[in-house]
Amino acid sequence: MKKSHRPITRSKNPEPKPDSPDWVIWAAWADRITFEDIKKKTGKTESDVIKIMRRSLKPSSFRLWRKRVNSQSIKHRKKFEYSRKNIRSIIKESDYI
Repeated sequence: MKKSHRPITRSKNPEPKPDSPDWVIWAAWADRITFEDIKKKTGKTESDVIKIMRRSLKPSSFRLWRKRVNSQSIKHRKKFEYSRKNIRSIIKESDYI
């Protein structure tokens, strides 16, 4: 069998199939996927995702995830959009200084 000269690109955490239960866990860890996006794709609410994460992760990993989700404002669409507006306004103001 002839080997290809084309390199194989492998990502550390490839995206699982959207219909698998692992996708919810992967999406919950991803920073740019909001709870609203997860609900749109799978029908699972934020509380459902929290239950899945509590069941699937080790206790210390779950605590880390909850701390990360609570401290970051990007897991909720409205908070994410609001933070983007703040960043844009700061950037525009600094352009004039």
